[in-house]
Amino acid sequence: MADEAAFEGIGPAESPLVAVSFQRNVRRKEKYLEAEPKALGITQIGLSVFQISCVAVLLSKGLSNTSTDITFIISTLTLIIAGSLAVAAQNLHLPTLRACLGMQIVACGACVVNFICSVVKMDFSSDSCWYFYYDINSTHIEETCLNFERANSHFMAEIMVIQAALFAISAALAAYCCKVVNCCSPSPKMPVITVHAPPPVQ
Repeated sequence: MADEAAFEGIGPAESPLVAVSFQRNVRRKEKYLEAEPKALGITQIGLSVFQISCVAVLLSKGLSNTSTDITFIISTLTLIIAGSLAVAAQNLHLPTLRACLGMQIVACGACVVNFICSVVKMDFSSDSCWYFYYDINSTHIEETCLNFERANSHFMAEIMVIQAALFAISAALAAYCCKVVNCCSPSPKMPVITVHAPPPVQ
């Protein structure tokens, strides 16, 4: 009888002793910092500036193809912007993170364009010395031209390796931005268990 009297005092309006609710993880933005965005962003900027300076030197000396070089430089400028946004997004401001995600996706496309331009330039320079083959008086010029071809092919191979590294950096930053922005899936919720103290026994 005493137990029945005790249970009668707990009505449906009173809260249960244990309640489970699902809330958004307020610290999910900090996942972006796991990617070390400052280091990766500065690496993006540094490699891009190196590429632009090398291509600009070749272009100023007339040793390269103008149409592919201009496309290359414009694409590389997008990588500098993407790297700057990656560093700026460290403040975890959501619009900045969205802008960083968009620019990193564009940067991946720019790396593909630059890779194609490098292949075209390597193929273009490999056939530039053929008209010296049949000229007996231009042996020295032919040797110089062949040396330039070899140097240019090595330089283009280096540019391709840099493009692969920049593509990997952009893809990694885009993946971490996507986790924070939740562009691919709904925002994850974490369970929160609340324990209420039992009411004092009268």
